[in-house]
Amino acid sequence: MLDAARIRTDFPLLRQQENKHRIVYLDNAATTQKPQAVLDALANYYRTTNANVHRGAYDLAIRATEAYEAARSRVARFVNAWAPEGVVFTRGTTEAINLVAGSYGRANVRAGDTVVVTAMDHHSNLVPWQILCQEKGATIRMVEITEDGRLDLSDFGRALERRPKLVAFPYVSNALGTINPAAQLARLAHAAGAVVLVDGAQSTPHLRVDVQALDCDFYALSGHKMLGPMGSGALVAKPALLDAMPPYHGGGEMISRVWDDHSTYNQLPHKFEAGTPNVEGAVGLAAAIDYLEGIGLDRIAEHEVALAGAAIEQLSRIEGVTVYGPRDHRAGVVSFTYGDIHPHDIATILDQDGVCIRAGHHCTQPLMRRLNVAATARASFYVYNDRDDVTALTTALAKAGALFGYVPA
Repeated sequence: MLDAARIRTDFPLLRQQENKHRIVYLDNAATTQKPQAVLDALANYYRTTNANVHRGAYDLAIRATEAYEAARSRVARFVNAWAPEGVVFTRGTTEAINLVAGSYGRANVRAGDTVVVTAMDHHSNLVPWQILCQEKGATIRMVEITEDGRLDLSDFGRALERRPKLVAFPYVSNALGTINPAAQLARLAHAAGAVVLVDGAQSTPHLRVDVQALDCDFYALSGHKMLGPMGSGALVAKPALLDAMPPYHGGGEMISRVWDDHSTYNQLPHKFEAGTPNVEGAVGLAAAIDYLEGIGLDRIAEHEVALAGAAIEQLSRIEGVTVYGPRDHRAGVVSFTYGDIHPHDIATILDQDGVCIRAGHHCTQPLMRRLNVAATARASFYVYNDRDDVTALTTALAKAGALFGYVPA
């Protein structure tokens, strides 16, 4: 296990109290807290380096450009991208997926084509494809899940019989914690002639990711879920695919030459980064990657799996609690319900003890329908959580149960 108590000292926000209790932050699947190293990187950029990138010939602008491009190279190394120019900075996973749908999808998906998604997808990896298919007259095919919350590989095979144009799926489910066999799914999809997009929002912060080993075509990630700033993230793609795609946004930086009635476009990755970019976000994301690699991704994954296992074990002892998702080969996300207590009520009561969890449908309404619930409560763990946090969760939950007449206080 990691020394989470020591790691917590690196996070200023976690020194605060909520409702006269220390913060037990268990909403990491939504966003993570930021270590001092990331906060310092952001402040240092604005104090010493701030200028618009790629456009100035003066030293300050050159240094800003160098910092921005160094961050791109840092992301590329972190996920073993095919090349730095295959890393397009975005506001996060949502924008990255929309970029693929709006550029690759509009250029390649035709009437009668099929796009395959899964029943555990976040809305960010579903709604863009719905919009595209409605516009093009194509069809969405949703792959079902098994009773224990895994992807139904038999149904995945049946979906591939349609020879889909594109297959999109999450590496890790944000609601169930399921770790999908991404490399296997990509290999099967490619054999069926499909292009593959992996939603890496929940995998990049928690697992060692190698996009070349996965052999996906597009990989989307969010910086704010991996200790980086809000509004930071990237699309990582095979450069040949990006090169063939039309621009997604028009404006400055993404052009080569502009005439009265037409334009030619910049080289990769700048063709997809119109306007002034989120330079400080990229710099902060690079600092977050340094911090995570200083701990070690394998150690992080082991730590989270142990915490999730402890949470599932303790929650399962509480009569009336139902835990969703697989019991093994899973990430540090634990979703549960407690009798007929609404998850929002659970979250509100837990907050009185400083325990921060998420309650709702987690942007996975098709999944919630398959689980036959409107919402769940969700605890998600990260590097600064420990077994004391698991105990705080279950102790506060017992209080909620007592309030609603389930268990004695």
